[in-house]
Amino acid sequence: MIYLDNAATGGFKPAGVQSAVAAALRACANPGRSGHRLSVAQAERVLACRKLLSELFGGFGFERVVFTKNCTEALNIAILGVLEPGDHAVVSCLEHNSVLRPLEFLRSRGVEYDVAPLENGTLRPETVAALVKPSTKLCCVTTASNVTGEAPDLAAVRRLLPKEILLLADGAQGAGHLPINMRETGIDLLALAGHKGLHAIQGAGALLFSERVSPRPVLFGGTGSESFNLSMPSFYPDRLESGTLSYPAICSLYEGAMLAGSGERGGEKLLGLTAAVCSALGELPFLTVYSAPNRSGIVSFKHSRIPSEEVAALLDGRFDIAVRGGLHCAPLAHRALGTFPDGLVRASFSPFQGKREANALLSAMRKICSTSA
Repeated sequence: MIYLDNAATGGFKPAGVQSAVAAALRACANPGRSGHRLSVAQAERVLACRKLLSELFGGFGFERVVFTKNCTEALNIAILGVLEPGDHAVVSCLEHNSVLRPLEFLRSRGVEYDVAPLENGTLRPETVAALVKPSTKLCCVTTASNVTGEAPDLAAVRRLLPKEILLLADGAQGAGHLPINMRETGIDLLALAGHKGLHAIQGAGALLFSERVSPRPVLFGGTGSESFNLSMPSFYPDRLESGTLSYPAICSLYEGAMLAGSGERGGEKLLGLTAAVCSALGELPFLTVYSAPNRSGIVSFKHSRIPSEEVAALLDGRFDIAVRGGLHCAPLAHRALGTFPDGLVRASFSPFQGKREANALLSAMRKICSTSA
C-alpha cells in the first residue's frame, strides 16, 4: 500500500523508535511509582524525554512538560484547565474539533468564544486580534491546518495580542515539520501529538506550558507522590498526570523527537514535494487544489463530480493508496473554504516519502479523472 494518511498518523516509524518500544516492552515496570531499580531507571528515562521536549520547543523546564495520550488530551487540559465562567476565548476557523468541542462544552458553563474567519483564503493575524474583548483570556491558533497545511504566523498573532492573553498553539500538524519555539514566539501552551511529525507511536502526546499559566487538573487519581493527600498535588507535572504513564510511548517519543531535532525535520523536502504534487493535480480536469506548498506534507483537493469520500474509496480499492476524505474533524475550516459538507480528499506525505509515492497518487488521479468525462 502507498500510505498517504500521515496527517492522521505517521505510517512509518524509524528503526530507533521501533527498537525503543521493543526494549520498553521487554522490561515492563511503572516508572517512578516504586523504589526498585527498574522503576527508578524508567523514571529517569521519562525525565530525559521531558527535558528533551522542553529544549526542542523552547519550553519552560521539564516540570512544565506533561505527558498525555494524544494531542486531544493535551488540548483539553489546556482549555478546560485554564478557562472559567465569564472568560472569553478567540480561536481561528482552522481549528480541529479537539479545540472546538471543549470550547463548545464550556459555552454552556459561561465561557464565550469567537471564531476568526479566513480573509482571501488565509488567516490574518489582524483578524484574530480584532476579536479580543476585555474578558478574553485565551487565544487558540493551530501551528498548521490539518486540512490544507496552512501555517498561521503565530509570532505576528502574539505581537498583536494584549500581553495578558494566553496563547495556545495546537502543534499536532506542525511539530516535527516546522520550527516551533515557545519562548521566541510567545506561546504559553503548546499541545503535541507524538505519533505524527515526531515519529512516535500512538499514545504519545504532551502539553508544554509557561510560568504564566497554572492549568487545573481535569483528571484525578494516583500520581505516586503525596499519596497521603486526597487532593491532587500542587506541583507540576504531577498535578496533571494521573494514572500510569505509557512508558513505551514515551520512549518512542524520546527517540522520535531526537530525530526531529537533529536537523532532519524534512520540512524543506515536504515543501518541495507538496509544491510538485499541488501543481500536477491542478492541471488535471475536474480537480481543484486547496493546499499551497507547505512543510506539513498536506495536499487537499476536490473532484467536481465525485464526492471526496468516494474518491478516497477509489484510491484505496482500485489503486491501493490510503488517503482521507471528508471533513477531517475540522468543520469550520471546510465552511470557510466552501467545501462543507462534502469535504476534501487529503493526501498527506511523510518526510520518508518522495517521488515514488507522489507519482503513484498522480497516476491514479489521472486515471480517475480520465473516466469522469
